[in-house]
Amino acid sequence: MQMVQGTFDDLGTALADVTFVVVDLETTGGSPQDSAITEIGAVKVRGGEVLGEFQTLVNPHLPIPAFIQALTGITTAMVADAPRIQSALPAFLEFAQGSVLVAHNAGFDIGFLKMAARQQGIEWPSHPVLDTVHLARQLVTRDEARNHKLSTLAALFGATTTPDHRALHDARATVDVLHALIGRVGSLGVHTLEELSSYTSRVSPAQRRKRWLADGLPNEPGVYVFKDGAGRVLYVGTSVNIRTRVRSYFTASERRTRMEEMVRLAESVTPIVCATTLEAEVRELRLIAEHKPRYNRRSRSPERASWVKLTVEAFPRLSIVREVRNDGARYIGPFSSRLSAESAVAAVHEVIPLRQCVQRLTPHSRVGACVLADMGRCGAPCTGAQTVQEYAAIVDRAGHALVGDSRQVVTALRTRMGSLAEQERYEDAGTLRDRLLALVRGIARAQRIAPLAASPEIIAARPAAPGGWELIVVRHGRLAATALSARGADPMPYVEALRTTAEAVLPAPWPAPAAIPEETEKILRWLELPGVRIVDLEGEWTCPVGGAGGARAHLEPEVLARNDVAGFVAAS
Repeated sequence: MQMVQGTFDDLGTALADVTFVVVDLETTGGSPQDSAITEIGAVKVRGGEVLGEFQTLVNPHLPIPAFIQALTGITTAMVADAPRIQSALPAFLEFAQGSVLVAHNAGFDIGFLKMAARQQGIEWPSHPVLDTVHLARQLVTRDEARNHKLSTLAALFGATTTPDHRALHDARATVDVLHALIGRVGSLGVHTLEELSSYTSRVSPAQRRKRWLADGLPNEPGVYVFKDGAGRVLYVGTSVNIRTRVRSYFTASERRTRMEEMVRLAESVTPIVCATTLEAEVRELRLIAEHKPRYNRRSRSPERASWVKLTVEAFPRLSIVREVRNDGARYIGPFSSRLSAESAVAAVHEVIPLRQCVQRLTPHSRVGACVLADMGRCGAPCTGAQTVQEYAAIVDRAGHALVGDSRQVVTALRTRMGSLAEQERYEDAGTLRDRLLALVRGIARAQRIAPLAASPEIIAARPAAPGGWELIVVRHGRLAATALSARGADPMPYVEALRTTAEAVLPAPWPAPAAIPEETEKILRWLELPGVRIVDLEGEWTCPVGGAGGARAHLEPEVLARNDVAGFVAAS
């Protein structure tokens, strides 16, 4: 077994092992753009012990304002023979090499140091920086101290040096404040530099204590599964780096209330390393569908998707169903909700006079006509006014629109919308527009999924970022296998191995795929990415001329634009 040494970022750097250089500056003013440094003071500490000190006056090469002289006690005469920043800054940077810089209101001190480095053409080292003001605001309440000034905190924590606006004295006082603050966060379970750097009181102690759940997780792409003490799945997610993503749940970067609750319940995290991002996305969908985690909001119940079915009977009608069957009927969908399916059905009924009653009719049925017949929106086959053959012509129009060329129906609905708008029935026109969008979305989705559902096997490849190829095998719309070929290697042996070991997949009733519809759509989006190549195709991958995809592509931006305008007007 090959052993891999973890990085400090993986393991965390113990605070006792960190070298801090606490720095303070005195300057001629408040802005590094038009002021200069007059004194640098710094203390180097590790594990609570002082390792060294650095102090120098700096000749700013300009007069020190009187109020600054009164504040700091540093006069223009005192710095006349002091080294200039050209020599003082490199000396300080050598003293601080390899350390974490600490300052009270770090933006001020580090800002002056960076400006001086830029003016001297010196590349600023990538020192981590801690700000004791930020930490104090998280840890010291107003009940304890009236503000978070260095003098106030030094008095609160009993610092051995009283800050007096001289750089080294203030740096010594800041060291005592730093150690006191580290002691406070230590009692809250913060023991590493990484935890201290990201510390915020917004992260609850309970949330922070769970950070051990990320220990040992791989720094690789894949899926992570949070589980409670009974092994129940709480949440499933994906990431290009499992460890980094899981660790973020215990920091301030995670602000979702439901995730804080989930972390409190979590007792373990199971990683699933994946060869490709597509595999990770598919595994996430399948796990969510299988376990229905309470903290995942999307795709928890794919079996509840609705389909619109054109029934097979003497006088067919549109019906909303939960599953596709091998019954010779024509289907569109799946729809994300029953409401969307109902809107699509209503759109068809606007322009095609299919019957809307639910009873089963025979050629010999005789019942009273409904109001739709009186309105001319149904030929009333229930009364015998319409023969099977006459009604079949209407059914053919509907069937052709649902699984073939939808342009005639789309045009008729747009014409109807225009007529309503001319009558100033804008609300009715908007309702019809939404129904039309639901219809073309359902048809387009079915027309995209159906070819993959019917194909026994598709093998495709895409160039991988680190080199090599991402390879996938798709069978009846289901991801059957995926792999990553080595950089520079012939991908064809990988393809053959993948084909041999891929999952055997039986077809589902057409046009449903043998997978969760969201999975097939993710595969479709992957296949449409730039650079994807079809290696082998068993079956046909086609879409009908005049299919709903074009209408959807035109209608969705139009609806979005109108909704944006309406929202803007309402907000105004």
